[in-house]
Parts: sequence; structure tokens; C-alpha cells
Amino acid sequence: MYDVKAASRPILVGVEEESDAVRTVVRHAARQAELHGSPLHLLHVLAGPGGASDENSEETSEKSPGAAVLEPLAAWVHSEFPNVVVTAQTAPGRPAEELLARSAEAATLFLGHRGTGGFARLPLGSVSWQVATHAECPVVIVRPGEAAENPKARVVVGVDINDVSGEALDAAFAEAALRGARLEMVHANLHFSEMPVGPGMVAPDFKALDEAALQILDAEAAQRAGRYPGVEVRPHVERVRPSTLLTEASQGASLLVVGSHGRTGLRRLMLGSVSAEALHTAACPVMVVPTTDHH
Repeated sequence: MYDVKAASRPILVGVEEESDAVRTVVRHAARQAELHGSPLHLLHVLAGPGGASDENSEETSEKSPGAAVLEPLAAWVHSEFPNVVVTAQTAPGRPAEELLARSAEAATLFLGHRGTGGFARLPLGSVSWQVATHAECPVVIVRPGEAAENPKARVVVGVDINDVSGEALDAAFAEAALRGARLEMVHANLHFSEMPVGPGMVAPDFKALDEAALQILDAEAAQRAGRYPGVEVRPHVERVRPSTLLTEASQGASLLVVGSHGRTGLRRLMLGSVSAEALHTAACPVMVVPTTDHH
């Protein structure tokens, strides 16, 4: 369950190198830490024997191979976000495994969007993909070049009315409340099974379908109105492909929230196709929220 009050848990950032792209990710993570009043923890995982020893695992030092990466970043966060407590650590191991192990104790995990996955249809880096699929906390994927968010911008949450992720909705409301942002609840009401496919077949009543979907969105919003009274909510239903709607809605947004796919019971193997596509096509950072199985 998404817990907005877990301020003692750190915002965790996986850091591979010192670069503009990494600074973009760290900037978003530091902003998240500032909003939540959480500490920020920078983690650089070194594969093989070059990682920090156990005795030295909590501190970077002049001897640590990761110090050259982490120390400038930590100093930069201190300068740009003086209210955020930042720690840095180099650890040995495989990046995906180490990040996943630490996700159980993190509030949110931030990673960059890498183009080195080796799959034409999966441009997300393999580490980011594994972590977004398996992590026990929400994971935010940030693309290179994305500017720091406008705190007054919109937060968008994708809602599948046939398999509502309460965890994703809770997260979206919490993030919108902290940002003073408008929340857009979007649903793509397009089902090929509803399309007439032969002569004499009658098209479904799309207006009625749209109204039914809006009623579900309104009911979900009403359940959370007491906890988040200041959040302006705008439900939106459109007859397009879900990934198309999420991509369009993400334009100019500060955050897109999606749930991991829980309905099939295969969440730990793969993300739902809509959430997976959103990671590749969204125009803003994407938060993937772990979703419990509902069936």
C-alpha cells in the first residue's frame, strides 16, 4: 500500500555515472524528497570486486571507486536543495538486484531511462525495466533532458475501470496534494470487442459507456475527497488506445502515475502492456506503483 506518511523512508536514486542525464534524475528525486520531507539516498552499484567493503558501505571515501561519481552529486544536491538530507553510498553487486533489495525500505525509487536494453521494442534499459517491474515501492522513471517539474503542473493517473488500482490512485492523489497540482484521472474507453464486425450489427451506445466510465472515476475520486480536500480532480474519458491517451495527457504534466499489472497474477514477471508502453512514450516522468492482485 502506498504510504505518503513514510517520510522516514528515503527517496532512493540509482546512480550509474556523473552526467547531465543523471543530474536530471537526481534533481527530480531531490524535488520528491523535498516535497515529502524525506531523506535522499544516492546509490552507486559497482559490479564485481570494485565495490565498497561491508565496513565502508555506508560512506564514500577517497578510496571508493564510486566517490568520483557520488561526491559531486551529493555536493550539488546540498547546494540546490539545502533542506534535503542527502547520503551517498557505493555498494558491490548487480545493480538491478541491489536496487530491488533496497526497494523494500525506500519510499520511492528513481531511475533514468536508458536506451541500452538491446531490444528494439524495449528501449528502456534492462536495469530500469527489471526494477520498475519488480520493486516493492513506487518507481519513477525519468527520461534524459526532462526539465525539473513545475510544481503547479498537472498530475495524471491512468485508470483501468475494469481493474482499478487503488494503490496508483492513492499515490496520484498524494502527489497532486503535495504539489498543489490538478489531478487528471484518465480512462481510454476503447474495446475492440465492442466494435460491430459484420452486416446488421448494431454499434454499442458509446455515450452510455462513456457516462458509465465517468461514474466509476467520480466514485473513486469521491472515496478520496475527504483525505485530499484541496485536490482539484478532472475525470476524462476518451475513445482511443489507452497508451495514446496516456501519452497525450502526459504532455506538460509533472508526473504520470500508472499501476503495475496485478490482475493476471504475473506482476512479478511483467508490467501490464499499457503501463509498459507508457514508460517508453510519456512526455513526463512515470511513476509505476506496485498493485496487489485483485482477482
